[in-house]
Amino acid sequence: MRMSGGIAVAGKKRAEMMEETRAKLIGSARKAFAEKGYAAASMDELTAEAGLTRGALYHNFGDKRGLLQAVVDQIDGEMAARARAAASRAANDWEGLLAEGVAYIEMALEPEVQRIVLLDGPAFLGDPSQWPSQNNCLQATLETVKRLIGQGIVKPVDAEAAARLLNGAALNAALWVAASDRPQEVLAKAVEAFRVLAGGLLVTPGR
Repeated sequence: MRMSGGIAVAGKKRAEMMEETRAKLIGSARKAFAEKGYAAASMDELTAEAGLTRGALYHNFGDKRGLLQAVVDQIDGEMAARARAAASRAANDWEGLLAEGVAYIEMALEPEVQRIVLLDGPAFLGDPSQWPSQNNCLQATLETVKRLIGQGIVKPVDAEAAARLLNGAALNAALWVAASDRPQEVLAKAVEAFRVLAGGLLVTPGR
């Protein structure tokens, strides 16, 4: 029994050490990618910053692209949580749905989000709508749309279709803001259009 307990403790310590190593590499990469961009960031420099070796990076993430995926997942997950928090402060489900989308679009002004998630992410990882973190956002939006349909606030359209279109609109608006030379100006246009488009789902316009 003591031996099995010792093995369990050792296994737990190894798992904790691996998680600590991953966290260090993600933190270092997040800083480097934000400051220099993914392409210009040096693997030797970011591993040295974390006090680790290239071997640790390869072991935990496979390669530099795998590390970028982990960083994007972390930041995009934080963005989703912040957007949901904005929704939770709204007066009702409909206002919450709008607040969540608008909050996501507004984050495109933040340098770290802009460079890592909205510029380098799509360029090196492909279609953002296929990222795991985006699927989590979709499920949250889907549940809200279903409630609004049940309450008679939103038209009885297909809930998944509506959720996908709303999330797609917010994501593409954020990508537009991030790529623009006039992000503040584009943000105002994008938010206004998002609200108008979403409003088309209402049973009673202008609710």
